[in-house]
Amino acid sequence: MNSRNKATLIGLSAVVLWASIVALIRGVSESLGATGGAAAIYSVASLFLVLTVGFPKLSTFPRRYLVWGGLLFVAYELCLSLSIGYANTARQAIEVGMVNYLWPTFTLVSAILFNKQRANWLVVPGFVLSMLGICWVLGGDQGLDLPGVLINIADNPLSYGLAFVGAIIWAGYCTVTARIAEGKNGVTPFFMLVAIALWIKYFAGGGGAMSLDLHSGVYLVLAAAAMGFGYAAWNVGILRGNVTILVGASYFIPVLSAALAALLLRTPLSAPFWQGACMVCGGSILCWRATRTGKARVATSS
Repeated sequence: MNSRNKATLIGLSAVVLWASIVALIRGVSESLGATGGAAAIYSVASLFLVLTVGFPKLSTFPRRYLVWGGLLFVAYELCLSLSIGYANTARQAIEVGMVNYLWPTFTLVSAILFNKQRANWLVVPGFVLSMLGICWVLGGDQGLDLPGVLINIADNPLSYGLAFVGAIIWAGYCTVTARIAEGKNGVTPFFMLVAIALWIKYFAGGGGAMSLDLHSGVYLVLAAAAMGFGYAAWNVGILRGNVTILVGASYFIPVLSAALAALLLRTPLSAPFWQGACMVCGGSILCWRATRTGKARVATSS
């Protein structure tokens, strides 16, 4: 097996790891709090990365990558972890995670707008289908129900807003990173920055109770492993593997993530939810197919 195929397989392992993130973050936040739990996850994940990937020599990194890549990475991770942690219920956490998974669609649209990625007309129905899918998910058991969507969002605008903004930020990160990283992998220092930012927020907010027991401890270790190793594997795949295969596989994360979250969080999901999740995946795939008219120039890395 050549090095490119190995890198692609490593990148594909990130898809499975990422699919478990919503359930694991939620499991930790229920015991350690939204901010404290997220800070603990990224701290342990940073330790895992130092022990496995190592800490890179930052002087060899392009300065633009360290500044812009680090800023966008930290901003996205804050949005992701806190949006799930601030959710009022497990079902809402799963819905928030689904909003976050608009990033593949946003990534391809941004590549078309800013990277001059060639595309055909399929991008329009693809984008519309993804957005309709999210409305279907947020409509509850009624499916596509605009008043229900608005009521749902109004119940916790912070969580849904963070997830939506995070999807946009990640799309921006994915669009520019491969162009400016020059093959460098900054996931370890970036994770450390996220942990530092979260601890600062935690202590600035007066701390708060953190109840660490066997259950939350297991979730903490699993969440940290999924986060740290997932991003490390994704970076290897994107920088050295087949980007087209990895991007295509990433489109199925929403359905897999919802299934794992429903199982681990013991939260049944209605038929309309699954319909909406499939629509999000379908919309992303249509956008992907729309860009197959020319050489792929989009890169989704972290």
